[in-house]
Amino acid sequence: MNFLQHPPRFLFFTGKGGVGKTSIACATAVQLASAGKRVLLVSTDPASNVGQVFGTDIGNHITPIAAVPGLFALEIDPQAAAQAYRDRIVGPVRGVLPETVVKGIEEQLSGACTTEIAAFDEFTALLTDAALTADYAHIIFDTAPTGHTIRLLQLPGAWSGFLEAGKGDASCLGPLAGLEKQRSQYKAAVAALADPLRTRLVLVARAQSATLREVARTHTELAAIGLSQQYLVINGVLPAGQAEQDELAAAILRREQAALAAIPEELKALPRDLVALKSFNLVGLDALRQLLVPTADAENPAPIELPARLAAPNLSTLVAEIARDGHGLVMLMGKGGVGKTTLAAAVAVELAHRGLSVHLTTSDPAAHLAETLDGSLANLTVSRIDPHAETERYRQHVLDTKGAQLDAAGRALLEEDLRSPCTEEIAVFQAFSRIIREAGKKFVVMDTAPTGHTLLLLDATGAYHREISRQMGGSGLHYTTPMMQLQDPQQTKVLLVTLAETTPVLEAANLQSDLRRAGIEPWAWVVNNSIAAAQPRAPLLRQRAHNELCEIEAVATRHASRFAVVPLLREEPIGARRLRELAESITEGI
Repeated sequence: MNFLQHPPRFLFFTGKGGVGKTSIACATAVQLASAGKRVLLVSTDPASNVGQVFGTDIGNHITPIAAVPGLFALEIDPQAAAQAYRDRIVGPVRGVLPETVVKGIEEQLSGACTTEIAAFDEFTALLTDAALTADYAHIIFDTAPTGHTIRLLQLPGAWSGFLEAGKGDASCLGPLAGLEKQRSQYKAAVAALADPLRTRLVLVARAQSATLREVARTHTELAAIGLSQQYLVINGVLPAGQAEQDELAAAILRREQAALAAIPEELKALPRDLVALKSFNLVGLDALRQLLVPTADAENPAPIELPARLAAPNLSTLVAEIARDGHGLVMLMGKGGVGKTTLAAAVAVELAHRGLSVHLTTSDPAAHLAETLDGSLANLTVSRIDPHAETERYRQHVLDTKGAQLDAAGRALLEEDLRSPCTEEIAVFQAFSRIIREAGKKFVVMDTAPTGHTLLLLDATGAYHREISRQMGGSGLHYTTPMMQLQDPQQTKVLLVTLAETTPVLEAANLQSDLRRAGIEPWAWVVNNSIAAAQPRAPLLRQRAHNELCEIEAVATRHASRFAVVPLLREEPIGARRLRELAESITEGI
């Protein structure tokens, strides 16, 4: 493996949910420890299953892995870290500021942005405190800090005086409020991350066009802020031998090879490793030791019996229920790489086919709705919100209004804050808000909806909603803000999209919790690209299908009030006909 050649002290593994970064990080730790190195494995994943992988309780303290001499592990609990972070910020003002203000601060600190920074706050010591880590030759991090987090840490540190003077209301002030005292430590940590002699960043992806586009954006974002020592690992590549007697496997192989042949230009120069898809669950040392090396069992697992039928609703069943309202807002949410764009197009096409007027829109810079639809369709209009253009428009508006009364120093701070990633989220939400108004007369289907973090941030600050409420509350006039519309299940239906794999399901559950804190109740879940629903014959795929069943059961019984399962199709769902076939695919059997 290229990424294991002459490894530096710090190795970071990053990638979207479900690509296998935890398994690869654990397998790397085992391999280095087995070579006689003393290794510390650190997870900051909120859905960490490192302890499960090794079959031992780990938690928020350094724990030796008894079965692997020289290997130690630590699971940083991001939620506990975020709570400690909030307490550190809110504690000094509790009882001093009005309770409504304190609650507003707490809500502003409840989103994903705070959790991400708080986790980084926890492990910066592992990058900068030599005494704490002197005993380890290698420190391996599962879930690296994103460019979003590092960008926030690079913002100016003079926020407290800026705010006390009443000069502005920066978009990320909640998360940033606690950074000042530890700024020198953060600076040293960012320097360590950017030092190629100390740090190697491993981008983990799948051989899928959408996932490779996502990781290309991550590569570009991190390279732009100095993290240049990057390697690419493409995980879960189907072995060619599985395609010999299975049309589904042959179609998967063709798609993977096409995706690899068309890999984004930004990734071509990176050292690259391919890791074969395994039939077994990556739990236990035997499985981890097989992950990074070819094995006969990986390509020829033992035959497995599967249920004769996977009883689950199809997407068309959900669309039929949606269609009864005649109009409304349908928002598809989920992490990158789960297929939101395709499913949004399928929902829109199915509604339009029923004779309903539909506006399909996206803000995903990598979304290609025109290619997915492959032509026009009666009753359907399509648009794309340009995040860059909307962000520039929003920045200029803020500078022209809030920045107009600032001195040069204050305006410089405001301009810097407006370069943070949160600004783009808010700008895109405002663009969405303009389109939301159409949902009173037609269906509006949105791909890549604002995150729970953005909704919480907007509602906490009350930038629009509370001001309108204050102005209109005593007038007797009827009014509806975008936030009120999103919170009204009669007007908005949120569909959470996931895959039938452990990490994507847990990430969707976390997003559901974020939305509920913002007063938005998801209407349904959609399990996409299910192998179990696709009737595979190849032994390896049948084993993978068996592994999916418990995740589908978890969605059906623990997470969702209603759900649908969409099978992995042999052909890409491009064009109105195939999109309708996707929506109507019935999970008859396996």
